[in-house]
Amino acid sequence: MRDHPRLIGSETVFEGRLYDIRMETLRAPEGHTFRREMVYHPGAVCMIPVDSDGRLLLVEQYRHGARTRLLEIPAGTLEPGEDPAETAARELREEVGMRAREVAPLGGFWIAPSYATEYIHLFLCTGLTPDPLPGDEDEDIEIVRLTRDEAGAAVDSGRIIDAKSIAGILRWERLAGS
Repeated sequence: MRDHPRLIGSETVFEGRLYDIRMETLRAPEGHTFRREMVYHPGAVCMIPVDSDGRLLLVEQYRHGARTRLLEIPAGTLEPGEDPAETAARELREEVGMRAREVAPLGGFWIAPSYATEYIHLFLCTGLTPDPLPGDEDEDIEIVRLTRDEAGAAVDSGRIIDAKSIAGILRWERLAGS
């Protein structure tokens, strides 16, 4: 196995509400140095909330990076020191107004490891009962319920186009044996 480059310098060039950007200098095992701009993110969760009828609860909301509303699985950012399962339970109540009796881990994934530290933990949430928490003031969320087949078709047709939702729905389909 090859050795990894070694971090030899890091300068924060932007401090934001949700993430920081750092300019980092690395030294390769061969001795040369190079720089990378890195987005430091605290991590996040996303959920596959499935109701008693077996339907997936998705959220449709405006995403400024895409300049449009996207249909997505619910998600949220980790708070400092918060366990990912606790974040998933809280975000589920904030985004879809449901409490889950069971919050089961389904693994996770890196969003863009070439330039960001964000890792998303994926959870299957079942045994849903209404128990809303107030959402963030900038959220304008509409709940959409789809069967597993409808969710897969929405991915195939391009209706669902964000990476976390595609990854989560694929994992849910595989878990169910589709």
